[in-house]
Order: sequence, then C-alpha cells, then structure tokens
Amino acid sequence: MKIKLANSYGFCFGVKRAIKIAENSKNASTIGPLIHNNEEINRLKVNFNVDTLEDASQADGVKKAIIRTHGITKGDLNTLKNSGTEIIDATCPYVTKPQQICEQMSSEGYDVVIFGDSNHPEVKGVQSYAINGARVINSVGDLEDIRLNNKIAIVAQTTRKVEEFLKIVNYLTTHYKEVRVFNTICNATFENQDAAKELAREADVMIVIGGKNSSNTKQLFSIAKESCIDSFLIENENELKNEWFKDKNLCGITAGASTPDWIIEKVIGKISKIKV
Repeated sequence: MKIKLANSYGFCFGVKRAIKIAENSKNASTIGPLIHNNEEINRLKVNFNVDTLEDASQADGVKKAIIRTHGITKGDLNTLKNSGTEIIDATCPYVTKPQQICEQMSSEGYDVVIFGDSNHPEVKGVQSYAINGARVINSVGDLEDIRLNNKIAIVAQTTRKVEEFLKIVNYLTTHYKEVRVFNTICNATFENQDAAKELAREADVMIVIGGKNSSNTKQLFSIAKESCIDSFLIENENELKNEWFKDKNLCGITAGASTPDWIIEKVIGKISKIKV
C-alpha cells in the first residue's frame, strides 16, 4: 500500500506563531487551550511549563497570560487588563481581522452576521466585538427565520467551508439591499481543504489527523468523507486500526492546522508497518 500526503496540510501560520510565542513564555498560562490539539498542549506543559486556564476569571495571581490563537472575548480581555497580569497576545491575525470588522461595521449601523459555530471560542470572541450584537448562523436555513436591517455585514469563522459561505452570501445579496461581504476564511484553510478534496478523490482510505475538538480538522474530515467513504479522523497513531487498510492500494493523509509534524510522522511510521 502506498502512502501519500496532501499537497497542503498541518500547522498554519497562526498556530506556528502561537507555539513559538508559548515556547518563549515559560511558566505562563494560556486563557483556554492555546490550540485545539491535546497532544501539543501536553508537550508545552511538560517542556515549557505552560499551563492552561479555563477562562480569564482564573488569571488572578498569574504573572503571564497568553491569549489563545482563537482569541478571547472583549470582556475577558478587559478583565485581564484590570488584573495586572502581563498579557501575551497569541491571537491569530486572521482572527483579529473579523474582530475589527465586527466592531467597525456595528458602529456604522450594520447588522452583523457571523457564519460559524456559536459555541466555538473564536466565534464567541468575534461576536463580542460587535457593539450592537451579532447574529451567528450555521447555514442558509438559519437566515429564513431572522429579520435583519437592509444594511448587513457578514464575516466567517476562519475555518469554515468556502462553498457554504458563498451560499449564505448569495442568499443575503438577493434578499437585502446592501451587503458588505468580508471573506475572513484564512488562506491555509482554503489550501488544506482543496488539497484534502483532491487527494480523497484518488485514495482508497483517508486518514485525517488532528484534535477532535478542532473545527478545521472536522471540516477536513467532512471534505475527505465526501469523496472517500473510508475516511477516519484520529488524534494520534494509537487510534489506527489495521482493518481500515485491508485491500487498500493508496492511503491518503492530511492533518488539521493545529497538528504538529511530530504527530504526523508517528502516524505515517505506524501505517507503513501495518501488514494486511
């Protein structure tokens, strides 16, 4: 069985930047998990004593607080500023952008719509910057029961599928007079999703590596599954099962933006030793 990696996969710019910041900030605490990958979070804890707090309310007495890649709410940021702790901002610049857009568009009287998961920390953070509030939607269907003004601004969670975003944009532009569209899906997401789709079309089995709580990894898995029914999402090599590879000729591999190379290498190593 051949093993083939997607043309684009793994750590994105924002995650690489955040990991470097954390490694240079020994004995610090992150506000929420720095990234959505438990294996890498554990490595930072063991090697650099970077702890993880649930939220900003636990930062009392903490000397250095790292803001996670997904960002935090404006209220939590103000809590940190008032606590006197040193703030180290590891928010991905691609996440900071929709925060700024929501704040500006809301102040200019636009109804702000966010395409994303309302429970995701990135979306919660972005939503908090809309001065007059923002509507979070997950699909075109969600728009049918919402009444909006004729001035609308829309942004997207950085890791969503572009095809779904375009459907929502099309609906808004055909139902409302003025729609400001801000495509805030990051370039790495585009590239990883396109590469996963391309590889899944030729693979007999697809392995998607990444945190199961990672939005971009779950999107990759969904895309792979559309073209390759035998697609599996794993966090590490220990979750691999020999029967997945029986009678397979080509195993495709991709990985989420929060998945480090050392995990990918372990998965490849174990797959290469499987005999079925």
